[in-house]
Amino acid sequence: MIKVLIADDHTILREGLESLLSREPEISVIGKASHGEEAVELAGRLKPDVILMDIGMPILNGLKATQTIKKLYPEIKILILTQYESEYYFFSAVQAGSSGYILKGTNREELISAIFTAYEGDLYFSPSLTRTLLKGCASGETLASMQRTLSPRELEVLKLLADGKSNQEIADQLFVSVKTVQTHRYHIMEKLNLHNRTELIKYAIREGILILEN
Repeated sequence: MIKVLIADDHTILREGLESLLSREPEISVIGKASHGEEAVELAGRLKPDVILMDIGMPILNGLKATQTIKKLYPEIKILILTQYESEYYFFSAVQAGSSGYILKGTNREELISAIFTAYEGDLYFSPSLTRTLLKGCASGETLASMQRTLSPRELEVLKLLADGKSNQEIADQLFVSVKTVQTHRYHIMEKLNLHNRTELIKYAIREGILILEN
């Protein structure tokens, strides 16, 4: 029997996953967490074999929870289950120690297969995501290559802008002038081919720049 812990901040998703997995005789859902800190606490107390971990959770996001759990309980396997088809999230999840990365649009058979694969000590990645990453690498339009075009200060300003900070707030935090912040903002928009703050925020969320800093 494979003991599974579900970590997701949406009640309906937690209950839906539990109902779906209950049909599999070799899998038992032993706990559910609504945020990252609870996932860490339940991992230590319940000792699941596999954790299905969402990324965008409050208090402690899923990637940081994964990193913490793997340091404390390296024997626990963690599968990232998310809606984000992002290179940044994907490689951050691998770096955090996850055993796989699955998209929430996957079917039951693929999810079950991923759980068994992780339990047996192997890695599992959604085929659709793998194709997307390979396509991005082939075209050379990877997030890493895009971010290499930004200076460390520009990346810092990008994160603060995406977090909703005004030009004045950023200037105060970085101890620079508002004009300097405006110059950095112009260069960021130009380098990433973004045209307004809305596009910038969408970019930051999509690529994991914003959520990974919370």
